[in-house]
Amino acid sequence: MSNSVYKVIEVVGTSDTSWEDAAKNAIETASKTLEDLRIAEVTAQDLKIEDGKVVAYRTKLSLSFKFREK
Repeated sequence: MSNSVYKVIEVVGTSDTSWEDAAKNAIETASKTLEDLRIAEVTAQDLKIEDGKVVAYRTKLSLSFKFREK
């Protein structure tokens, strides 16, 4: 087994349909510029409300990825 180092960042995804879609959007967008994503942990969920109606779901994730070895 080799030793590894991981970086953890926070990302927030949004969706107009669900918290699950918000998380999926965050991961899919992050994966376009980050390589070797490993773990995503949901740390918070909230809603945007306008005129008494839910208009957006937001999911905050702690997202880890592995550093490349040279």
